[in-house]
Amino acid sequence: MPGGIARIALGDSGEAPRLRLDERRVLVLRESGKWVAVIGVPLSAKPGTKLRLQGDRRKLEVKVVAKKYPSQRLTVPKEQAELGAEQLARYEKEREHIQGLLRTFTESAPASLAMREPVAGRRSGSFGLRRIINGEPRSPHSGMDIAAAAGEPVVAASAGRVIDTGEYLFLGRTVILDHGQGLLSLYSHLSEVNAALGESVPAGQTIGKVGTTGRATGPHLHFSVYLNAAAVDPAFFL
Repeated sequence: MPGGIARIALGDSGEAPRLRLDERRVLVLRESGKWVAVIGVPLSAKPGTKLRLQGDRRKLEVKVVAKKYPSQRLTVPKEQAELGAEQLARYEKEREHIQGLLRTFTESAPASLAMREPVAGRRSGSFGLRRIINGEPRSPHSGMDIAAAAGEPVVAASAGRVIDTGEYLFLGRTVILDHGQGLLSLYSHLSEVNAALGESVPAGQTIGKVGTTGRATGPHLHFSVYLNAAAVDPAFFL
Protein backbone atom coordinates (compact mmCIF):
# COMPACT_ATOMS: atom_id res chain seq x y z
CA MET A 1 0.00 0.00 0.00
CA PRO A 2 1.18 3.62 -0.42
CA GLY A 3 3.46 4.46 2.51
CA GLY A 4 3.79 0.77 3.31
CA ILE A 5 6.46 -1.88 2.93
CA ALA A 6 6.75 -4.80 0.51
CA ARG A 7 8.78 -7.84 1.58
CA ILE A 8 9.85 -10.13 -1.26
CA ALA A 9 11.47 -13.52 -0.80
CA LEU A 10 14.47 -13.91 -3.11
CA GLY A 11 15.52 -17.45 -2.22
CA ASP A 12 19.01 -18.63 -1.32
CA SER A 13 22.23 -17.72 -3.08
CA GLY A 14 25.84 -17.17 -2.10
CA GLU A 15 25.83 -13.40 -2.50
CA ALA A 16 23.17 -10.83 -1.77
CA PRO A 17 21.05 -10.09 -4.87
CA ARG A 18 21.27 -6.50 -6.12
CA LEU A 19 17.88 -5.09 -7.05
CA ARG A 20 16.76 -1.68 -8.24
CA LEU A 21 13.43 0.12 -8.15
CA ASP A 22 13.30 3.14 -10.47
CA GLU A 23 17.11 3.02 -10.73
CA ARG A 24 17.46 3.07 -6.93
CA ARG A 25 19.03 0.18 -5.03
CA VAL A 26 16.74 -1.48 -2.50
CA LEU A 27 17.42 -3.03 0.90
CA VAL A 28 18.25 -6.76 0.85
CA LEU A 29 18.59 -8.71 4.12
CA ARG A 30 19.36 -12.30 5.01
CA GLU A 31 16.68 -13.95 7.14
CA SER A 32 16.72 -17.62 8.19
CA GLY A 33 19.38 -18.33 5.59
CA LYS A 34 17.50 -16.71 2.70
CA TRP A 35 17.54 -13.29 1.08
CA VAL A 36 14.61 -10.91 1.41
CA ALA A 37 14.10 -7.55 -0.30
CA VAL A 38 12.40 -4.89 1.82
CA ILE A 39 10.96 -2.05 -0.26
CA GLY A 40 9.37 1.26 0.67
CA VAL A 41 6.23 2.07 -1.35
CA PRO A 42 5.93 5.83 -2.05
CA LEU A 43 2.87 7.64 -0.70
CA SER A 44 2.35 8.89 -4.27
CA ALA A 45 1.98 5.32 -5.65
CA LYS A 46 -1.44 4.84 -7.25
CA PRO A 47 -3.49 1.76 -6.26
CA GLY A 48 -3.54 -0.79 -9.06
CA THR A 49 -0.15 0.20 -10.44
CA LYS A 50 2.86 -2.10 -10.26
CA LEU A 51 6.33 -1.42 -8.89
CA ARG A 52 8.92 -3.11 -11.09
CA LEU A 53 12.20 -4.36 -9.67
CA GLN A 54 15.14 -5.44 -11.77
CA GLY A 55 18.58 -6.87 -11.19
CA ASP A 56 20.60 -10.09 -11.15
CA ARG A 57 18.61 -11.36 -14.15
CA ARG A 58 15.39 -10.97 -12.15
CA LYS A 59 12.24 -9.04 -12.96
CA LEU A 60 9.75 -8.77 -10.14
CA GLU A 61 6.51 -6.84 -9.76
CA VAL A 62 4.67 -5.60 -6.69
CA LYS A 63 1.06 -4.54 -7.08
CA VAL A 64 0.04 -1.47 -5.08
CA VAL A 65 -3.21 -1.86 -3.13
CA ALA A 66 -5.46 0.89 -1.81
CA LYS A 67 -5.01 2.53 1.59
CA LYS A 68 -7.28 5.31 2.82
CA TYR A 69 -5.52 7.81 5.05
CA PRO A 70 -7.42 10.47 7.04
CA SER A 71 -7.81 14.04 5.82
CA GLN A 72 -8.31 17.32 7.65
CA ARG A 73 -9.86 20.52 6.29
CA LEU A 74 -8.58 23.83 7.63
CA THR A 75 -9.40 27.44 6.84
CA VAL A 76 -6.67 29.92 7.72
CA PRO A 77 -5.77 33.49 6.70
CA LYS A 78 -4.17 33.60 3.26
CA GLU A 79 -0.86 34.98 4.58
CA GLN A 80 -0.50 31.91 6.83
CA ALA A 81 -1.28 29.44 4.03
CA GLU A 82 1.07 30.79 1.38
CA LEU A 83 4.80 31.45 1.33
CA GLY A 84 6.30 34.73 0.19
CA ALA A 85 8.79 34.74 -2.67
CA GLU A 86 11.84 34.70 -0.38
CA GLN A 87 10.46 31.89 1.81
CA LEU A 88 9.43 29.89 -1.26
CA ALA A 89 12.94 30.13 -2.71
CA ARG A 90 14.40 28.97 0.62
CA TYR A 91 11.92 26.08 0.83
CA GLU A 92 12.71 24.87 -2.71
CA LYS A 93 16.45 24.96 -2.03
CA GLU A 94 16.02 23.04 1.24
CA ARG A 95 13.69 20.50 -0.37
CA GLU A 96 16.22 19.74 -3.10
CA HIS A 97 18.98 19.33 -0.48
CA ILE A 98 16.90 16.94 1.66
CA GLN A 99 15.75 14.92 -1.35
CA GLY A 100 19.40 14.41 -2.26
CA LEU A 101 20.15 13.15 1.26
CA LEU A 102 17.22 10.74 1.16
CA ARG A 103 18.77 9.02 -1.85
CA THR A 104 21.75 7.97 0.30
CA PHE A 105 22.61 4.27 -0.08
CA THR A 106 25.45 2.60 1.81
CA GLU A 107 26.36 -1.04 1.29
CA SER A 108 26.22 -2.24 4.92
CA ALA A 109 22.78 -3.54 5.85
CA PRO A 110 21.15 -2.46 9.13
CA ALA A 111 21.68 -4.93 11.98
CA SER A 112 17.91 -5.00 12.56
CA LEU A 113 14.75 -3.42 11.19
CA ALA A 114 13.33 -3.07 14.71
CA MET A 115 13.50 0.51 16.04
CA ARG A 116 12.97 1.96 19.50
CA GLU A 117 10.67 4.88 20.14
CA PRO A 118 12.80 8.05 19.83
CA VAL A 119 10.87 9.80 22.61
CA ALA A 120 8.00 8.73 24.87
CA GLY A 121 4.75 10.58 24.27
CA ARG A 122 1.32 10.72 22.71
CA ARG A 123 1.03 10.19 18.96
CA SER A 124 -0.28 13.63 18.05
CA GLY A 125 -0.05 13.45 14.26
CA SER A 126 -0.58 10.39 12.11
CA PHE A 127 1.41 9.30 9.08
CA GLY A 128 -0.33 9.90 5.75
CA LEU A 129 -2.72 12.60 7.04
CA ARG A 130 -3.56 14.98 4.19
CA ARG A 131 -4.45 18.54 5.12
CA ILE A 132 -6.72 20.52 2.80
CA ILE A 133 -6.01 24.18 3.51
CA ASN A 134 -8.44 26.76 2.13
CA GLY A 135 -9.70 24.09 -0.28
CA GLU A 136 -6.24 23.22 -1.61
CA PRO A 137 -4.84 19.70 -0.91
CA ARG A 138 -1.33 19.70 0.58
CA SER A 139 1.28 16.94 0.61
CA PRO A 140 0.44 14.04 2.96
CA HIS A 141 2.16 13.96 6.34
CA SER A 142 5.40 12.04 5.81
CA GLY A 143 6.06 11.08 9.43
CA MET A 144 4.71 10.47 12.90
CA ASP A 145 4.31 13.31 15.39
CA ILE A 146 5.00 12.48 19.04
CA ALA A 147 3.95 15.11 21.60
CA ALA A 148 6.42 15.49 24.46
CA ALA A 149 7.63 18.17 26.84
CA ALA A 150 10.10 20.71 25.49
CA GLY A 151 13.66 19.66 26.30
CA GLU A 152 12.93 15.92 26.52
CA PRO A 153 15.85 13.90 25.10
CA VAL A 154 15.37 12.44 21.62
CA VAL A 155 17.32 9.24 20.99
CA ALA A 156 18.47 7.42 17.86
CA ALA A 157 15.78 4.87 16.99
CA SER A 158 18.48 2.52 15.66
CA ALA A 159 22.25 2.54 15.24
CA GLY A 160 23.32 4.78 12.38
CA ARG A 161 25.56 7.50 11.01
CA VAL A 162 24.61 11.18 11.13
CA ILE A 163 24.33 12.42 7.52
CA ASP A 164 22.67 15.76 8.22
CA THR A 165 22.20 18.32 10.96
CA GLY A 166 20.48 21.48 9.78
CA GLU A 167 17.77 24.03 10.45
CA TYR A 168 14.97 24.21 7.90
CA LEU A 169 11.99 26.45 7.26
CA PHE A 170 9.32 23.84 7.99
CA LEU A 171 11.25 21.12 9.84
CA GLY A 172 13.29 23.39 12.11
CA ARG A 173 16.40 21.84 13.67
CA THR A 174 16.78 18.38 12.21
CA VAL A 175 18.96 15.27 12.39
CA ILE A 176 19.00 12.56 9.69
CA LEU A 177 20.54 9.14 10.34
CA ASP A 178 21.67 6.58 7.76
CA HIS A 179 21.09 3.01 9.02
CA GLY A 180 22.33 1.29 5.85
CA GLN A 181 21.08 0.25 2.41
CA GLY A 182 18.64 3.13 2.02
CA LEU A 183 17.03 2.90 5.47
CA LEU A 184 17.07 6.41 7.00
CA SER A 185 15.38 8.14 9.92
CA LEU A 186 14.66 11.85 10.40
CA TYR A 187 14.05 13.79 13.65
CA SER A 188 12.85 17.39 13.47
CA HIS A 189 11.50 20.46 15.35
CA LEU A 190 14.36 19.90 17.82
CA SER A 191 15.23 22.65 20.32
CA GLU A 192 18.87 21.59 20.09
CA VAL A 193 20.99 19.07 18.22
CA ASN A 194 23.33 16.80 20.21
CA ALA A 195 24.98 14.91 17.36
CA ALA A 196 27.77 15.81 14.96
CA LEU A 197 27.78 15.37 11.20
CA GLY A 198 29.49 12.08 10.32
CA GLU A 199 29.21 10.69 13.86
CA SER A 200 28.23 7.04 14.31
CA VAL A 201 25.64 6.68 17.07
CA PRO A 202 24.31 3.54 18.77
CA ALA A 203 20.58 2.93 19.22
CA GLY A 204 19.34 4.88 22.23
CA GLN A 205 21.99 7.63 22.19
CA THR A 206 20.64 11.15 22.65
CA ILE A 207 20.84 13.10 19.38
CA GLY A 208 18.70 16.12 20.29
CA LYS A 209 15.91 17.53 22.41
CA VAL A 210 12.20 18.08 21.77
CA GLY A 211 11.36 21.61 20.67
CA THR A 212 9.16 23.83 18.52
CA THR A 213 11.59 25.03 15.84
CA GLY A 214 10.34 25.38 12.28
CA ARG A 215 6.60 25.30 11.62
CA ALA A 216 5.35 23.71 14.85
CA THR A 217 2.35 24.71 16.96
CA GLY A 218 3.65 23.06 20.13
CA PRO A 219 6.54 20.94 21.42
CA HIS A 220 6.72 17.62 19.63
CA LEU A 221 9.01 15.38 17.59
CA HIS A 222 8.35 14.81 13.92
CA PHE A 223 9.80 11.34 13.25
CA SER A 224 10.12 9.96 9.72
CA VAL A 225 11.48 6.71 8.29
CA TYR A 226 12.56 6.33 4.66
CA LEU A 227 13.28 3.26 2.52
CA ASN A 228 14.72 3.70 -1.00
CA ALA A 229 13.91 7.45 -0.60
CA ALA A 230 10.19 6.72 0.05
CA ALA A 231 8.59 7.88 3.30
CA VAL A 232 7.01 4.88 5.04
CA ASP A 233 4.92 4.61 8.19
CA PRO A 234 7.33 4.54 11.18
CA ALA A 235 4.83 2.40 13.10
CA PHE A 236 5.96 -0.64 11.05
CA PHE A 237 9.40 -0.40 12.68
CA LEU A 238 8.62 0.55 16.26
